Amino acid sequence: MVGSVRSSPPPKLAIVDEDRTEKKLFGKRNKQRHGVAVQCLVLARTACRRSVPPDHFLSLPRPDPFVGISVADGPDLEGIVDTTTLAAHDFDVDTRTGFMPPDPPIRRLPEQWEPWEATLQKAMHEGLQLAVKENITDAERNMSDCWRLEVRELPTLSIQDLTASEVLLRRAHHVLTFIMHFYIHTLPLTSPVVIPASIGVPLLKVSIHLQLPPIATYSDTVLYNWQLKTAPSPYNLKSQDLFTGTRDEEEFFLASARIELRGVEALELMRASMDEIFVGDDIAVHRITSYLFRLAAVVHALTSLLMDVRKGCDPDVFYHRVRPWFCGQDSDPGERKWKFEGIDECEDSIEEPKDLSGPSAGQSALIHALDIFLGLDNCTSETSTMPTSGKPDPRTLLRRMQIYMPRHHRAFLRHLSANPRPMRDFVQTKTPELAEAYNQAVGAVKGFRDAHIRVVALYIVGPASRGRAGGPETGRRHLKGTGGTQLAQFLKGVRDKTADALLQ
Repeated sequence: MVGSVRSSPPPKLAIVDEDRTEKKLFGKRNKQRHGVAVQCLVLARTACRRSVPPDHFLSLPRPDPFVGISVADGPDLEGIVDTTTLAAHDFDVDTRTGFMPPDPPIRRLPEQWEPWEATLQKAMHEGLQLAVKENITDAERNMSDCWRLEVRELPTLSIQDLTASEVLLRRAHHVLTFIMHFYIHTLPLTSPVVIPASIGVPLLKVSIHLQLPPIATYSDTVLYNWQLKTAPSPYNLKSQDLFTGTRDEEEFFLASARIELRGVEALELMRASMDEIFVGDDIAVHRITSYLFRLAAVVHALTSLLMDVRKGCDPDVFYHRVRPWFCGQDSDPGERKWKFEGIDECEDSIEEPKDLSGPSAGQSALIHALDIFLGLDNCTSETSTMPTSGKPDPRTLLRRMQIYMPRHHRAFLRHLSANPRPMRDFVQTKTPELAEAYNQAVGAVKGFRDAHIRVVALYIVGPASRGRAGGPETGRRHLKGTGGTQLAQFLKGVRDKTADALLQ
């Protein structure tokens, strides 16, 4: 399968230039040290490739960026990610836009798949209504019934010609999952959920190629669902497709998109810090201390962007009109099992999908990267009762969210997790100033999670407590996230794990 090809040049081997203060402090030694460090990195990488086992990813054949690895190269190599250069572009991470693509996603598939595009456009244009809408009219029900009939009568289109392009596959996944969510959430709650083969079968096949579940994900609603109004900037974006067509829904998506773009600096600071850990001398400690303080400032900026969602998204509109469209099988208001029609007749022996949670901010690779880099993913607390209490460990739930990420981003997180010199371990062997900087960064992440809990209280817990009698969610203890998690319990568990990571 062809991987996406970046338009930006690959990042250089990572040693950042010193600032003016450091130039005064260290003078010519810095330049000499940089040259030695770069040589060391190159030599270490070469030696590593010579010594690693034959099944290690560094020993695997390099896919041509324009051809990729296909079935012909062997079943174990199909769809493999090119990580052998350890550079950001190998993980589909752009140096300017991070986990978002550097160019706007395509807005329409080629003519061969126009029936899908036309079906989605009709659903949005007609403003199909949720089946759980209060006081839904007969006319609105009939409109949805007619649209679903058209979906069932669609031809089952081949995806063969899509597989040559990651960009086309992404758009196909986006369109088909949006159609599927429209189809399911306009069904009366008493009706079983049977996804027509006309959209279900191609969606299953597209999902296999992308190594994604066949359901709308964070990447479908945020990463690959934007376009520019005029000049590029975080506040000059708009969404391509929306379930409700409301500003509230668009601002909800764009709040996450702005966080992703602002988070690019955090990724750069992580990269620079890891390069300095490799050297590990006093100059490195001085720089990492500075980088961690800067990282804390960036995370504080992310928190401000998160809270800015209040400027354009009304809590009651979000809860009652927008959020129900995102629900997956785990949070289906009728607690129904979703079945894919025609799956037994597929010649490719496709298995019934098991991962059918909806899109969630927990599927953002940026936040996971912060956790892994700071060592929060593996932190434990002596006072924690998570495993022994019988409650689900929030770390396990976070890792489950990675199933819904683009595979290149999952590979990035795996690579980050495999770092032989973790930041947390390094900090604990160095200066108090470095420990303080680390705690500032961890505290900023905790602050981000505190803000997330406040947003959940405002947009979900509050409207639910004011909810209509007999609604799908009428009590705090029954609330689930669109990703299928027990919402309040999950978020507080993750927040508390973050607090536990502060160094004493």
